[in-house]
Amino acid sequence: MKKNFIPTIDVSPLLKNINSNKSKQAIKKLEKACIEIGFFQIINHGISNKQIQNICNVGNKFFKSSEKNKIKLAPKKWNNKNKNIYRGYFPNDVNGKEGLDIGDTKVTKKYAQKIKNRYIEYLNLNKSIDKKSIKTLSEYFDNIFILCKILFKSVTKIYKNNQIVSSKAFSRLKTLSTLRFNYYPNQSKPIEISKQDGAALGCETHVDSGIFTVLYQDKIGGLQVQNRKTKKWHNIPFNKNAFVVNSGRALEFLSRGKFKATNHRVLWNKSERMSIPFFFEPSYDFKMNPDFFNDKKINNKGLIYEKFLNESLKKFIEYQR
Repeated sequence: MKKNFIPTIDVSPLLKNINSNKSKQAIKKLEKACIEIGFFQIINHGISNKQIQNICNVGNKFFKSSEKNKIKLAPKKWNNKNKNIYRGYFPNDVNGKEGLDIGDTKVTKKYAQKIKNRYIEYLNLNKSIDKKSIKTLSEYFDNIFILCKILFKSVTKIYKNNQIVSSKAFSRLKTLSTLRFNYYPNQSKPIEISKQDGAALGCETHVDSGIFTVLYQDKIGGLQVQNRKTKKWHNIPFNKNAFVVNSGRALEFLSRGKFKATNHRVLWNKSERMSIPFFFEPSYDFKMNPDFFNDKKINNKGLIYEKFLNESLKKFIEYQR
């Protein structure tokens, strides 16, 4: 049996007691994966298969609804009746796939108006999604956000940093974290042909912007990660019990390049598929200091994350709004 390119890590000790000996072993595996590959799978992560199935059902129900229903949540670019620009639904004529971007589900219309930040938008899900599904979305966002904070705290332990101070980087309501649904329809043609190896792609080669991306992919699969040394591409197999995790540009920046963001892509196929990534990102006003992990005092200087994200998003067609 061929060994998978990316490791599978049991993170249950981290959920129970992050200071235990078993947690130390898990953190060493996490560190190794982040440094050498930038990708790994996690099991025993505390989110049940039922919860995952429920969130998949929400996505499938939404994408199979009428175009009229979906466009109600579209940003102003596709629906001039709406004020949202960053959050919401985008159609598949943008980049070969449909998408739904949901920010912090605790953000209210009043809060969004008060904060006046371009990425903190209130999205009225009631326009297109039933109350039961909205509750499922909210619970999933809560649970996966907590999981991501635990993963980040694990990274801070590698540096023996102040976890309490580190946790302030991720404040609910201010976080720019995004729960996304990617729906790949029966694509008639690839959106890109790889210049490197000629592979037909359903999603372009890219790296992610945030700290971690925690992904659930369906059994159709197609996700590939690149070996940074050999440049060879490796399939990431479907595992119904696992999330795929990768480090992003923000973590690379904060660690002075120790934990690198890694190229990945999705192969083109004629079968419809859906993936659900959660982009774990700091608060919009978090100061991105490259000495964040090395300086226990964590001085108050650095690039505001909002500006960091804005630069990162320029390369994605779906965000050219």
